[in-house]
Amino acid sequence: MTLSGSSVRGIIFDKDGTLFDFSTTWEAWAAAFLRRATGGNDALAQRAGAAIGFDLTGARFLPGSIVIAGTPTEIAVELSTHFPELSFDALVALLNEEAARAPQAEAVALKPLLTGLRARGLALGVATNDAEAPARAHLQSAGVDGFFDFIAGSDSGFGGKPAPGQLLGFCADTGLDAASVVMVGDSTHDLHAGRAARMRTVGVLTGMAPFEELAPYADIVLPDIGALPDWLDQTTMT
Repeated sequence: MTLSGSSVRGIIFDKDGTLFDFSTTWEAWAAAFLRRATGGNDALAQRAGAAIGFDLTGARFLPGSIVIAGTPTEIAVELSTHFPELSFDALVALLNEEAARAPQAEAVALKPLLTGLRARGLALGVATNDAEAPARAHLQSAGVDGFFDFIAGSDSGFGGKPAPGQLLGFCADTGLDAASVVMVGDSTHDLHAGRAARMRTVGVLTGMAPFEELAPYADIVLPDIGALPDWLDQTTMT
């Protein structure tokens, strides 16, 4: 596709559940964090897990878990009463430290996809409710950090989603009009942010949200980001 003034000129991606499979990464993170933070106290780990919507025994998140779309600060608020010996800042730091170690499973093969998107002349960005440092660590571990013109976490100074600050920051940084940018994500937080920024929105099903939850707020819902090139070939901005 030859890009024109009315075409898609930039894509900003959510990270977890979009670039990377949500369950593989964050279920491992939750189990590791809870066992580390509680010193192996299973009863306390179970209670703290329940506070953030994580079933430690089944090693799975429950629908509506704060971890699915929340920021580290929001997660720490839910956990703080279970760890009175830790200051709030220390708890956030521990969450972020463990997050940086979380295993990453690419939703699709990222390097070929991102190489193709860059070859189209697209600016690419990442907007995540994770903190910036672990987000960069995850992208670097996959060898894809260099593909992105802009990477923002919830602590990067733009706020977190569903507010549009990160997305507007991408536009300011790249010089693109929001109408020429697509927000791609796996949660309604992502899609609400995209709509608030006046971008087109694409939902993907590699997170925890089903089609029915995403569809009302998305221009289209795709199975995963691997379907973006075909969609772009059929799409122009109006």
